[in-house]
Parts: sequence; structure tokens; C-alpha cells
Amino acid sequence: MTSDLDAAERLSSAPTEDGDTGGEVGIGVVGWLRWMWRQLTSMRTALILLFLLSLAAIPGSLVPQISASPTKVAAFVANHHTLAPIYQKLGLFHVYSSFWFSAIYLLLFISLAGCIVPRTWQFVGVLRAQPPAAPKHLVRLPVYASWRSRGSGSDSNAGAGAERTLDAAEALLRKRRFRVARDGDAITSEKGYLREVGNLLFHISLFGMLIAFAVGKLFGGMGTVLLIEGKGFSNNVSQYDDFMPSTFYTADSLDPFGFKLDRFEATYQTTGDQLGTARTFQANVSYWTGSDASTAKKATIRVNDPLTVDGSNVYLTAHGYAPVFKVTDAKGNVVFDGPTPCLPQDGNITSVCAIKVNDGYVDNNGTATQIGISGIFTPTAATDASVKKLGPHSIFPDLADPKIYLTAYHGDLGNNSGAPQSIYQLDTKHMAQYKFADGTPLTLPLAPNQGFKLPSGGTVTFTGIQQWANFTVAHNPGTGWALTSSMLAVLGLIGSLFVQRRRIWVRAVTSPDGTTTVELAGLARSESARIAEELAELALELQDTAPADVEADAEPIEESAVQEPSADDDKVAAGPTTTTTTKE
Repeated sequence: MTSDLDAAERLSSAPTEDGDTGGEVGIGVVGWLRWMWRQLTSMRTALILLFLLSLAAIPGSLVPQISASPTKVAAFVANHHTLAPIYQKLGLFHVYSSFWFSAIYLLLFISLAGCIVPRTWQFVGVLRAQPPAAPKHLVRLPVYASWRSRGSGSDSNAGAGAERTLDAAEALLRKRRFRVARDGDAITSEKGYLREVGNLLFHISLFGMLIAFAVGKLFGGMGTVLLIEGKGFSNNVSQYDDFMPSTFYTADSLDPFGFKLDRFEATYQTTGDQLGTARTFQANVSYWTGSDASTAKKATIRVNDPLTVDGSNVYLTAHGYAPVFKVTDAKGNVVFDGPTPCLPQDGNITSVCAIKVNDGYVDNNGTATQIGISGIFTPTAATDASVKKLGPHSIFPDLADPKIYLTAYHGDLGNNSGAPQSIYQLDTKHMAQYKFADGTPLTLPLAPNQGFKLPSGGTVTFTGIQQWANFTVAHNPGTGWALTSSMLAVLGLIGSLFVQRRRIWVRAVTSPDGTTTVELAGLARSESARIAEELAELALELQDTAPADVEADAEPIEESAVQEPSADDDKVAAGPTTTTTTKE
């Protein structure tokens, strides 16, 4: 007895009182690696990583991104001295290329691959194998029906015959698209493999979406360009306002094509609750491939309806106005003459802009200086009373009553400092504001074809208005793959949710007295009321071959097989001798 206890203690992995485990107990390095791989490739881990990836993408929508708008990032850094350094260290200004986002992405990629490959091979093996053999005691299954049949006709066909019953059952099951196989005195069948197909398709599609995302990031790129009506663009890095390359998409990868903004058209609702809502919003362009603009074709670009040229999509992303100004110096020389794009600030396109005269301006003392004029443009100006209360603003986005409110400065624009500047704003640190003779700041509202004279002798004239449109030129090779994968994922999800996998067995045994005992049983791999209905229908159809025409024996049956009467008995039984049970 003592030796047995000693042996048991040696087999135990529990620590002893002094902390000694009694020998080396553990799974070893290989075992730990195998355990970690199994945890990583489990479906639960894949779902957790997918959830974490969706959470990790949220900062990319809330925090300005360098890839989308470097100007907004610079403004955020300038206005948030405490948060900006933290965001930079965490990589929140470039979320989708940050180390933590990439780590989640790669782990999800590996996890899905580890889930899909073994499950696919396992499913292929199931498809190649026969349906599972019939259990010995069909009566113990959740859905069960049985009856005894003697049939009619000659003695040679007494009891309808087990073979004839099984042949009929096999034909009925094949008609219902079950996979069927003979198993001695039973028919075994299974249906609903599309459920697992849908499950695998869903996860393979997620895997495809990850690949498409990676392809887009590695081999795609984009750039933005603002064009004023009548101006053109060639697909060259020097002509982009912002260009965001990728690892394998650089300036040398740009396809040769170009386009010109012929006219921008926009109409707005003038009455009702949606006053000012855009109804027409399109850019009419001429585009060409290669370097020959003489072969240009006409096209229309709308929101969510891009122009596709040589594998690149040209999207219409924004619109605004560009007032045209003419500036002369004290000697009457024209030093600026052209449109100035204004940046919209609200839905009614109240916009800000800046005119910068870097060179050529000479004042009435013969001194060269730089001129800067900041403006607030209003397509439909508010009333004077409203302007005094709320400041200059527009009350409608169309050009019903255009005005621009100007403030003029002179001095150093700061363009030679090397620091980046916005084309829509002035850096007035080293500039002085012009003033009227009474000492008040020079601020004037102008309508088209109006102007004013600067105290230094020059003139500023508001000569007209043009429109501009902002375009994003994107090369996304993974877009089609991502769309296809997302559609397949939806189809797979529908299949995995609505297709029910189920099994049905039919057994027919003829006794020495010529009576055939027929048993039917069903099992659903998921909760389903359909299996009971399907079994009942099959039992009724089999009555034509093996009618329930023998009363049940009064002999007791084993206790484990006793079932409570079910309400479905009347549906399944063809006579008083049929018994049907459905376990809850």
C-alpha cells in the first residue's frame, strides 16, 4: 500500500510543502510554442484581433492624418502644444502606418491564415468521406419515428421488404439533395455543407480584404490638386499640391495623362428646409492619355463618380470660388492680375483668401515692398446689420450678391524664411496694416468691378469671379479585390447563418415473421425546428412503400428508450402503430 502511495506522489505534478515539484514537470519550450500557436490561430483570437483592428482605426478618423492633409496636421501641432508631442510619439498622425496598427494587422493576418488552412483541409476531408454511420440506438436521438409494416401482396413480398424500404428512402433523400450512403441495414445521409462553406468563405474573404488593404498600401498612392476653371493638370509630381507615395509607388510610377477643368457647375435648392443644399455638383473636364493634349476627350466628374484614366481614379472632392484681382503699384505697373482661390469655412461657402504680392511693387516713395491682402469672400453677402452683429458671412452658397471684405498690409510676407505657409492666410508678424487718413484700419467691402487706392499709391481692383475644384488622383490597385472580398464575405455570412447542417438515418429490418420495422432519426448540428418537419415529411412519403399496418407489440422495451408522447406523433404516424418522439 505504501509503495502505491509513493508511486502516486511521484506521478503528481502538485508542488510539495517545501516548494519542490518532485522532478521536472512541464511542457517544455516546444510545448509552449505549440500552445501559443494554437491560441493565436483560434477563432476567438481572430475575432478579438478583428475587434481591436476596428478600434485602432478610430483615431485615423478623429485625428488629422499626414497622408490626407499635412496642412491640418501642421495646424493641430501649432494649436495643441501639449497633445501634439504625445500624438507624435504614439503615431496618431499616421495611424495606418504606425507600429501598433501594423502589429495588430499582422497578427490578424497570421491568425486568419492559421484558422483557415487546417479548417479547409478538414472540410475537404469531410466532403470526401461518407456520411457518419447510423447509431446503434436511433431511439435515443432528439428526433425519432418508427413503425412496423407487413405490406400487401404475395408472401414473397411480405412486409414490403427491408431492401425495398431502404431503396425508397435513398431515392427520397437524394431528391431532397442529401448526401446518401448505405450502411448495412441503414441509410445514412447528411445535408447543409453550405453552412461550413459559408463560414470558410467569410473568413477567406476577410483574409482577402487584409491582402487587398496591404496591396493598396504598398502599391498605391494619391495626390491632390486644385484647378481653377480653364487651367490644366499633367500627372507629374511637380504639379500636385500634395503627393503621398508608397513603398512601391513613387514619382516614377505615375502614368502619363492629364486633364483640364473646362467648367464647374453647381446648383442649389432655393426654398424649403434644405435651403442651400447642392442639387447639381459636377466638373466638366477634358482629359487625355500620354502627352498629346490634342486627343482630349470630354468627361464629367461627379461626387462618387470618378474619372478613370490608365488605372488611376480622379475624384471630385471640393469646390469653391476664386475672386480675380488686379493690383498696380504707385507707378501704375500691374504687379498682380489673376484669380485667388478662397477656402470655404461653412456650408454657405463663406471663404477666406489671401493675395500675396512678393515682388515688383513700388510705393509712392520709390521703395520696393511686399503687399499682402487678406479677404473674406461671401457669395451671397448678409445684410449690413447682420454683418455688424456677426461679422462678414454668406447666407447662400450661390453667387446671388457676391462681396469680398479686404484688409491690406505691407512689409515682409515671410516667404523667404523657409517655413511652410498656407496660400489662404497671411503671416502678418512682420507686416503693418494700412490705415485711413483718420488712423482707422483699412478694411473695405468690394463688389465685382469695384476697387480702392492704397495709401502707398497703388490700386486694388476686384475684377471678377471664377470657380475652382479640388481633385484627388488615386491609384488603388487593391480596391477591386477589397470590393469583391466584401461581397463574398456578406454571402458567406448569409450562408453560415441561414443554412442548417443536419443528418437523417433510416433503418429497416425484416423479422422472421415477415414484418419490417422502420426507424427514422434526425440530428441537427445547430438548433433547428426544420429537422423535425423534414423527418415527418419523409416518414409520410415512406408510407407508400412501407405502410404502418401492424400494431405495436405490448412487450416492454428498455427503460432508456422510453419517450414521452409528442404532439408531433399525429403528424408523423400513418396509423395507431406509429410512434414518433421529439426530445426537447
